Amino acid sequence: MAEILFLEDEVTIREVIAEYMNVAGHKVTECCSGDEAVERLKEKSFDLAVLDIKVPGMSGLKVLEYIRAELKSDMGVIMLTAYEDINTQVEAFNFFADDYITKPASPIILLKRIDVLLRRIKSESSMKETSLVIDDKSYRAYFEGKDLSLTVSEFLLLKTLHDLPNQVLSREQLILSIFNEDYIGNDRIIDAHVKNLRKKLPVNVIDTVIGVGYRWKED
Repeated sequence: MAEILFLEDEVTIREVIAEYMNVAGHKVTECCSGDEAVERLKEKSFDLAVLDIKVPGMSGLKVLEYIRAELKSDMGVIMLTAYEDINTQVEAFNFFADDYITKPASPIILLKRIDVLLRRIKSESSMKETSLVIDDKSYRAYFEGKDLSLTVSEFLLLKTLHDLPNQVLSREQLILSIFNEDYIGNDRIIDAHVKNLRKKLPVNVIDTVIGVGYRWKED
C-alpha cells in the first residue's frame, strides 16, 4: 500500500482512477486544484503523486516544482495530462518528473506504472539503508545513504580494494586498475588517492601494508 496524492480537476476521471487505486490497496488523497495539492503536501508526506497539468489555480507543473524545489522531496511523481507536445513533456522532466502519461489514460496501465515506480523507490530506499553502496553504473559510492562525492580515480580505487577484501594490492596493481597502462609517473599518486579516500570514508577500512601497498579490511 502507498500513500498517493492524486491531482485531477475532472470529477469523473478523478473518481474512476481513484477507485482503481483504492481497489489496488493504495490510500488516495484527492485534489481538484494545484493550490489544494500544495496544502495537502504541507500537511503530510506521500509516497507518490499523480498530477494533472492543466488544473485550476497552480498548475500541475508548479506543484511538481514545489515538490522538488521547496519540499526537497524525491517522492515519485507521474504527470497525467492531455498535452502531447514535446515542450510540455520536456518541461515536466526538467522538474524531475518520473513518468508522463497522456490522456485518455487507461487506469490499468496507470496502476502498472505506479507499481513499477513504487518498486524502484523501494529498491533505492533499501540501497540507501546499506552502510556502503558502490554503484558501478553512476561511478558513485554511498555510506549510509550519503554520497561520498568521489572522483573517478577515487571511485575506481575504492571499488578495486573493496572487491578484493583482505588482499594486499601493490601500487602498481592499483595504478593498472585505475589508469590501465596510460599512466606515466610516480606510483606515489596512489598514496595521494588513498589519503583523500580515507578522508571521505567515515570508517577506517583501508590498511597500509608497509613496503607493499594497501588492502581492504573485512572482518
